Amino acid sequence: MDNTNNDYFVVKAKDNGVHVIGLTRGQDTRFHHTEKLDKGEVLIAQFTDHTSAVKIRGKAVIMTKYGIVDTEE
Repeated sequence: MDNTNNDYFVVKAKDNGVHVIGLTRGQDTRFHHTEKLDKGEVLIAQFTDHTSAVKIRGKAVIMTKYGIVDTEE
């Protein structure tokens, strides 16, 4: 898979202690990477050969080409 054309998504923390957790691809889904964001911090990321899903825990805004999601809504 060529990851150079994958879309990016943005996570902006609205509170301290927002966790962004990457989940693996393949037969067994596992946590493989975790970032902790504090209020106002922004993480720009993309899906890769190893990352098939992302779990976000805490108050945050997620921005993609498909729209904006607020975890408080």
